[in-house]
Amino acid sequence: MKRIFAIFTAIAMLAGCFALFAVAEDAPVTYYIDAVNGNDANDGRTQATAVQSVNGLKITDLGPGTQFLFKNGGVYDCNVIISEWEGTKENPIVISSYGEGETAILKTDLHTEVFQLIDCSYVTISDLAITAPNGGGIWIDTLNKTSVGITLDNLYFYDMQNYTVTSRDDFSRGAAAARAAVIVKGLPARSRYAVNDLTVSNCEVYNCGNGVILWGSWNDAQQPWCETEEEIDPVYNTGVLIEHCYFHDMDAEAVVVGMCDGALVTHCRAINCCQGLGVDENGEILYFTAAMWFWGSENSTIQYCEIAGQKNVGDGMAVDFDSHSNNCTYQYIYSHDNTRFMCNCPNYSGQHNNTVRYCLSVNDNGGRSTCAGGSGEYGFRFYNNTIINCGEFQFFNIYDSFIANNIIVPADTEVVSYRLEELLLAGNTFTNNCYYNVLTPLFDPTAINTRPGFTADDFADYNSFTLSKDSPLIGAGVAVEDDCTVDFFGNPIESNNIGCYTGTGTKAVYEDEDPISWLIRMFKHVIEILVHEIMIALEDVL
Repeated sequence: MKRIFAIFTAIAMLAGCFALFAVAEDAPVTYYIDAVNGNDANDGRTQATAVQSVNGLKITDLGPGTQFLFKNGGVYDCNVIISEWEGTKENPIVISSYGEGETAILKTDLHTEVFQLIDCSYVTISDLAITAPNGGGIWIDTLNKTSVGITLDNLYFYDMQNYTVTSRDDFSRGAAAARAAVIVKGLPARSRYAVNDLTVSNCEVYNCGNGVILWGSWNDAQQPWCETEEEIDPVYNTGVLIEHCYFHDMDAEAVVVGMCDGALVTHCRAINCCQGLGVDENGEILYFTAAMWFWGSENSTIQYCEIAGQKNVGDGMAVDFDSHSNNCTYQYIYSHDNTRFMCNCPNYSGQHNNTVRYCLSVNDNGGRSTCAGGSGEYGFRFYNNTIINCGEFQFFNIYDSFIANNIIVPADTEVVSYRLEELLLAGNTFTNNCYYNVLTPLFDPTAINTRPGFTADDFADYNSFTLSKDSPLIGAGVAVEDDCTVDFFGNPIESNNIGCYTGTGTKAVYEDEDPISWLIRMFKHVIEILVHEIMIALEDVL
């Protein structure tokens, strides 16, 4: 595979010395690779004269529109370093497949990547299967200039080092070290140049350690673990889009939105990721993983995603604003059967103006959820979410925040936890929320404590959590000014309801709670609160 590296590097040097791109043939060249019927003695310029392997490529013309096509039905050893390839937006350089049969498989058995794209722009890789049992998929990096317009489309990544680890993965040395399908730059990065307008679409990642991991430049010293906020001087990746991707059965994380400004992750699924529990034999936490989370990013959104089955004890949540992420949003998220729904981790002066809205969380009860830890969330907006059968739900370290129109129903024996004096002095607004199966918190005295009146009780069907037309939550919410036009279920917003459903209600029957049942429930919750407070006091003493 070293030969192909030499070929591609030589082409890049020739391009710089002799302006090869400018004198390339009028019609871009297509090179064909056929593992079954090809011959490395061929020129590779037609299907009839295909080469057999990447080692057989004889690249004489490389410029916008050039294509490298692998014939379907074949398996190809591939360990390729691509340096300074330059397509255009209208005519990218393409690496793809052709012909009938099973998708062409590109693989390496080495501890390296199938592809490294260094300082490349407008390169498209599509319609291929990529596997690296001892390595990684694609490493996109920049050393001497900004990368623009790389597209990864309809790729199937599978079987990449999906074993249990005892610490966080190494995200600083490429996809192989990270056990990742795709890694962008690294943390710390190797340069101050960004990867912009990257698109990852219609991909499946299965049985891999990690999925799509985005990092970048944190400061001039490339030291991400700063001691003071003044040391932070980020260079963000911009225009990143990850859409319609399916991540499943993975030891660690699906998507990390690190060092991005304006990134969008949409219509993706992360099912049974973060399967590594992350604890030692004594139950002590070794490391933390979550399926889709922000790290050091701005103005970015994760939306219309399903996140389920995470088991990591330390994290394992759907919502995570981490390490100086500001103005970021989770919306229209279906989170279920995870360790927890939310656990934010701000540092330095805290995080500002993050939003969680129109999300549905069901059975995320393996641990406590919290709005913020560390230095706190400022201007946090948490509204029109439905949280069902959750673990302990904590309201700590939030300031000047808006918490409204939420349904919060903890699992049996779980509580809403908070420090009343902190919340009362923090400038927060709590309004028009609904609690059930727990006492109404003292900081939220105007809240409703009643049965929400869901359409059904099938926890495996998210449609169960629309509201019946007689639900006391129909029209009981407060109007919120935002750019949302639909609710979690895709319905037009027709009513100011509490929860993630904003229609006028279904025909399901609503049964109100009788007074005796209400008194018994309240008494039970008082006992639970007392036990909870005693346990906290004992922990403080010990």
